[in-house]
Amino acid sequence: MKISVIGTGYVGLVVGTCFAETGNDVICADIDERKIKMLRKAKSPIYEPGLEELIKKNIIEKRISFTTNINQTIKATDVIFLALPTPPMEDGSADLQHVLAVAKQIGQAMNGYKVVVNKSTVPVGTADRVKEAISKYTKHPFDVVSNPEFLKEGAAVMDFLKPDRIVVGTRSPRAIKAMEELYAPFIRTGNPFIVMDERSSELTKYAANSMLATKISFMNEVANLCELVGADVEMVRKGVGSDPRVGPQFLFAGVGYGGSCFPKDVSALVKTSEEYKYKFQILNSVIDVNKTQRLLFTKKIFAHFKKNLKNKKIAVWGLSFKPNTDDMREAPSVTIIKELLKAGAKVHAYDPVAMHEAKRHLGNTITYAKRDYDALKDADALVVVTEWHEFRVPDFKKMKKLMRGNVIFDGRNIYDPVDMHKKGFKYFGIGRKVE
Repeated sequence: MKISVIGTGYVGLVVGTCFAETGNDVICADIDERKIKMLRKAKSPIYEPGLEELIKKNIIEKRISFTTNINQTIKATDVIFLALPTPPMEDGSADLQHVLAVAKQIGQAMNGYKVVVNKSTVPVGTADRVKEAISKYTKHPFDVVSNPEFLKEGAAVMDFLKPDRIVVGTRSPRAIKAMEELYAPFIRTGNPFIVMDERSSELTKYAANSMLATKISFMNEVANLCELVGADVEMVRKGVGSDPRVGPQFLFAGVGYGGSCFPKDVSALVKTSEEYKYKFQILNSVIDVNKTQRLLFTKKIFAHFKKNLKNKKIAVWGLSFKPNTDDMREAPSVTIIKELLKAGAKVHAYDPVAMHEAKRHLGNTITYAKRDYDALKDADALVVVTEWHEFRVPDFKKMKKLMRGNVIFDGRNIYDPVDMHKKGFKYFGIGRKVE
């Protein structure tokens, strides 16, 4: 099939590259010339495990190409995926200006039947708006499909190649046939291909992410209660997660969720409910808990140092919002570091891949260490914010020699409190007993 993907962010690049990997001819288009130049050299502008290797492979096989000419891209392809940014506006609603602008371009460049696929996360009713925008400029037949993505940053390539489900929102038999043909290589093992109307498909994406965000915030509330009653949230997590009706995923207590999806999508669903005069009480609470959680974590640090952090050196391990990505959008580390700086602390931070991206959010307000242990030299405390694998089993003897203090604030509960006590550290986790 001849496919185009307009937008080369996290979603667009993964979508285009993985479709090329199954033998399709793919054109990825973007207005960002810097990105396109990088991609033509087989360099990925984002960090996503396995992605750059696949880009290089499919460039060599001449199955994928990159361009800034969107009009030519539209004319040359049969299925057009929109993977455009839909950032939150001040009121929490999704900004559709990029999606609707490209919809207009599609209408103007249309030269035959096209399937236009909304891959971006968009509010309920967007498919109708895209259809209306295209219709103003063309007499050619076309269909607009909602096809939400369920990719996890850090595992996006495998998620796309081996999806747990494909959701397609359209009432057009012609479009359904095209989407079935396109996704056939990915669902050979029987994972469901679910067809529904466009609005149900659009809502499915928001509901799925909001449910996951709710599980995270719920478990963080449980963790806070654990600290008050003397329970251990890790034990509670195992007990609750073993119930098949609940499941073990997304029950880890920590400093809250971040990234490009959960914060934006939860807020957008709340905004949609408000537009229909419905107060989504649970999700409003989820947002509040998530904001509060990272501040509660900083209060542990302030309490330990008796609110005197002036000129204290604090080492921070992990800056990205989760492991295996360089994404800093809504990262808890930014809030935590800014609170530490406000209190007069000196922050030395390390992250395996997100240092460059972190500078866009934190500038030169902190010191960026070249290695994880470099950040620990003469540090009064270590704050773990992101659970990268290389932080899980460090050399604790070396850490003790490097650090001036002996306290660890573990925002992801990756260490065992009893073990830390035996090793001579004062340990503070989330919802864990303080030894």
